[in-house]
This record gives sequence, C-alpha cells and structure tokens, in this order.
Amino acid sequence: MQAQLRALKPLKEYRLGFTGLKQGKHVFTFDLDRTFFDEFEYSLVKDGDLKVEVELDKQETMLLFSFVIVGSIRLNCDLCLSDFSKPVEIREHQIVKFSDDANLEDNTDELIVIGYSEHEFDIAPLIYEYINLAVPFAQRCDEPGGTKWCDKQMLEHLERLSVGAQDEEENNDVNPNWEALKKLKD
Repeated sequence: MQAQLRALKPLKEYRLGFTGLKQGKHVFTFDLDRTFFDEFEYSLVKDGDLKVEVELDKQETMLLFSFVIVGSIRLNCDLCLSDFSKPVEIREHQIVKFSDDANLEDNTDELIVIGYSEHEFDIAPLIYEYINLAVPFAQRCDEPGGTKWCDKQMLEHLERLSVGAQDEEENNDVNPNWEALKKLKD
C-alpha cells in the first residue's frame, strides 16, 4: 500500500513528517475538493467539499491517528443519473507501529507496520479509503424527485417504463378476442 502511495506526488501535503515532532498530540487540518479525488483513478467519489482533522498522537513505538472528516461528497444518482450532494461525517482511528523486522507484511485494517528508518507517513490513502467506505451501496438522494438536482424527465421516463405501469397499460389494452374467450369460459 505504501508503494502505491509514493506514486501520488501531488498529494505530498498529506505526508506527515513525524521525526521532528515531540511525543504527544499534534493536530493537522486539510480541505479536500476535486483536486484530491482526481489523483485517484477509478474513484467512486469525483468531487467533494470536506474538512479533515487529523490528530496524531506520537508515542515512542507507534503513531496513533484519529481522523474526523466532515462535509459533503458529490455522487451520481443510481436512479436519475444526475449528480447530487451527500453529507458525510466520518470518524476513524489508525495505529501505525514501528518495527525492526525486515518483513513488514503484518499490516491489517487496524495496524500498519513501518520501519524505524521511516520519517514520514502518507495519510492520503487512508483518507481516500475512509471517504469511499462512506459511499452508500445504493447512491440515491433522500427525496428522489423532490430535490433541485433530480432529473425529473429521467424519473418520469423510468415511471413509464416501470413494471407496474406496464401491467396497468396491458390491462387497459385487452385484446377483444381474449374478452370473447373469457365469456365462453364463464
């Protein structure tokens, strides 16, 4: 994961240098917008207006990160296909442990292991991951058809094509031959 992070040069402001910091808590703040998400190919989120507050608790053998991400992300509605704004509030924690071990494959969701020779940690992928995990499975606004960004023409078209509307239409357009056969049956 760290190797792919190094490729993201424009996101260097998210590489927190911790070697010069005293032990204890330090707070960093960031504003995220389209330029952040443009650095990630195939991102679910293409735009947003987010405030990120990162609290770094530097300890002798580890770094404890607390993330608070608040704002809104722009998503594409699964129903009418227009963009809409979805508010998000994310609170996450991450532990980064120092190790001498040459095999740094002990990384898990809760724990990331880095070498003692490291002097900075890139939090951009963590922020990106937390935001993408906040994207709902079904991307719809809270009031389909009742917001300013809803595509009303698309919703009307979907309503006409819906199964219930087709069944109703089929019931109204009954073939007279079938009606005659129904009379014979009765």
